Amino acid sequence: MPSGDFDRGMRVRREVLGDMHVDAAQAATTRLDADFQHFLSEFVWGAVWTRSGLDRRTRSLITIALLAGLGHAEELELHLRASRNTGAHPAEIAETLLHVAAYAGVPAANAAFRAAKMILEKPDVGKED
Repeated sequence: MPSGDFDRGMRVRREVLGDMHVDAAQAATTRLDADFQHFLSEFVWGAVWTRSGLDRRTRSLITIALLAGLGHAEELELHLRASRNTGAHPAEIAETLLHVAAYAGVPAANAAFRAAKMILEKPDVGKED
Protein backbone atom coordinates (compact mmCIF):
# COMPACT_ATOMS: atom_id res chain seq x y z
CA MET A 1 0.00 0.00 0.00
CA PRO A 2 1.49 3.38 -0.96
CA SER A 3 2.48 5.65 1.91
CA GLY A 4 2.41 9.44 2.06
CA ASP A 5 6.12 9.44 1.21
CA PHE A 6 5.41 7.27 -1.82
CA ASP A 7 2.68 9.62 -3.07
CA ARG A 8 4.84 12.72 -2.46
CA GLY A 9 7.76 10.93 -4.06
CA MET A 10 5.83 10.11 -7.21
CA ARG A 11 4.73 13.73 -7.50
CA VAL A 12 8.28 15.07 -7.06
CA ARG A 13 9.77 12.37 -9.28
CA ARG A 14 7.38 13.41 -12.05
CA GLU A 15 8.02 17.13 -11.52
CA VAL A 16 11.80 16.67 -11.65
CA LEU A 17 12.28 13.85 -14.16
CA GLY A 18 9.13 14.38 -16.21
CA ASP A 19 6.08 12.23 -16.83
CA MET A 20 7.61 10.60 -19.89
CA HIS A 21 10.58 9.22 -17.92
CA VAL A 22 8.50 8.07 -14.95
CA ASP A 23 5.86 6.49 -17.19
CA ALA A 24 8.61 4.62 -19.09
CA ALA A 25 10.19 3.43 -15.83
CA GLN A 26 6.82 2.20 -14.57
CA ALA A 27 6.03 0.48 -17.87
CA ALA A 28 9.38 -1.32 -17.75
CA THR A 29 8.90 -2.48 -14.14
CA THR A 30 8.73 -6.23 -13.62
CA ARG A 31 8.35 -8.39 -10.54
CA LEU A 32 12.14 -8.41 -10.30
CA ASP A 33 12.49 -4.65 -9.80
CA ALA A 34 9.05 -3.62 -8.52
CA ASP A 35 10.29 -3.26 -4.93
CA PHE A 36 13.28 -1.23 -6.15
CA GLN A 37 11.02 1.13 -8.13
CA HIS A 38 8.82 1.53 -5.06
CA PHE A 39 11.94 2.24 -2.95
CA LEU A 40 13.05 4.94 -5.39
CA SER A 41 9.72 6.73 -5.23
CA GLU A 42 9.15 6.36 -1.50
CA PHE A 43 12.61 6.94 -0.07
CA VAL A 44 14.75 8.74 -2.65
CA TRP A 45 12.03 11.02 -4.02
CA GLY A 46 9.52 10.99 -1.15
CA ALA A 47 11.75 11.03 1.93
CA VAL A 48 14.87 12.82 0.62
CA TRP A 49 13.89 15.13 -2.25
CA THR A 50 10.89 16.46 -0.27
CA ARG A 51 12.89 17.52 2.79
CA SER A 52 12.86 21.25 3.51
CA GLY A 53 16.60 21.62 4.25
CA LEU A 54 17.62 22.14 0.61
CA ASP A 55 15.72 23.45 -2.39
CA ARG A 56 15.39 21.40 -5.58
CA ARG A 57 18.01 23.44 -7.42
CA THR A 58 20.58 22.67 -4.73
CA ARG A 59 19.60 19.00 -4.56
CA SER A 60 19.89 18.84 -8.35
CA LEU A 61 23.42 20.31 -8.30
CA ILE A 62 24.50 17.96 -5.50
CA THR A 63 23.08 14.98 -7.38
CA ILE A 64 24.89 16.02 -10.56
CA ALA A 65 28.17 16.37 -8.63
CA LEU A 66 27.81 12.97 -6.97
CA LEU A 67 26.86 11.17 -10.17
CA ALA A 68 29.71 12.84 -12.06
CA GLY A 69 32.23 12.05 -9.33
CA LEU A 70 31.13 8.43 -9.17
CA GLY A 71 31.14 8.05 -12.96
CA HIS A 72 27.47 7.09 -13.30
CA ALA A 73 27.00 8.40 -16.84
CA GLU A 74 23.44 7.24 -17.52
CA GLU A 75 22.04 8.68 -14.29
CA LEU A 76 24.14 11.83 -14.77
CA GLU A 77 22.59 12.39 -18.18
CA LEU A 78 19.11 11.90 -16.69
CA HIS A 79 19.78 14.52 -14.02
CA LEU A 80 21.40 16.92 -16.47
CA ARG A 81 18.18 16.79 -18.49
CA ALA A 82 16.14 17.12 -15.28
CA SER A 83 18.07 20.28 -14.34
CA ARG A 84 15.74 22.10 -16.76
CA ASN A 85 12.96 21.34 -14.26
CA THR A 86 14.85 22.18 -11.07
CA GLY A 87 16.10 25.68 -11.78
CA ALA A 88 19.76 24.67 -11.93
CA HIS A 89 21.33 26.93 -14.55
CA PRO A 90 23.96 25.58 -16.98
CA ALA A 91 26.52 28.06 -15.55
CA GLU A 92 25.90 26.62 -12.07
CA ILE A 93 26.29 23.12 -13.45
CA ALA A 94 29.63 24.13 -15.00
CA GLU A 95 30.77 25.46 -11.59
CA THR A 96 29.61 22.24 -9.98
CA LEU A 97 31.63 20.18 -12.47
CA LEU A 98 34.72 22.31 -11.82
CA HIS A 99 34.26 21.39 -8.17
CA VAL A 100 34.03 17.73 -9.21
CA ALA A 101 37.37 18.13 -11.01
CA ALA A 102 39.00 19.43 -7.83
CA TYR A 103 37.58 16.83 -5.49
CA ALA A 104 36.79 13.75 -7.58
CA GLY A 105 39.28 14.09 -10.42
CA VAL A 106 39.70 15.58 -13.83
CA PRO A 107 38.68 12.43 -15.76
CA ALA A 108 35.32 12.33 -13.96
CA ALA A 109 34.72 16.03 -14.60
CA ASN A 110 35.85 15.72 -18.22
CA ALA A 111 33.30 12.96 -18.88
CA ALA A 112 30.61 14.97 -17.09
CA PHE A 113 31.38 18.12 -19.10
CA ARG A 114 31.14 16.05 -22.27
CA ALA A 115 27.67 14.86 -21.25
CA ALA A 116 26.63 18.35 -20.12
CA LYS A 117 27.66 19.87 -23.45
CA MET A 118 25.72 17.22 -25.34
CA ILE A 119 22.58 17.68 -23.24
CA LEU A 120 22.57 21.32 -22.17
CA GLU A 121 23.80 22.89 -25.40
CA LYS A 122 21.23 21.28 -27.67
CA PRO A 123 18.08 23.27 -28.36
CA ASP A 124 15.54 23.02 -25.57
CA VAL A 125 12.53 21.15 -26.92
CA GLY A 126 10.59 21.49 -23.71
CA LYS A 127 11.12 20.49 -20.14
CA GLU A 128 11.18 16.76 -20.87
CA ASP A 129 13.35 14.69 -23.19
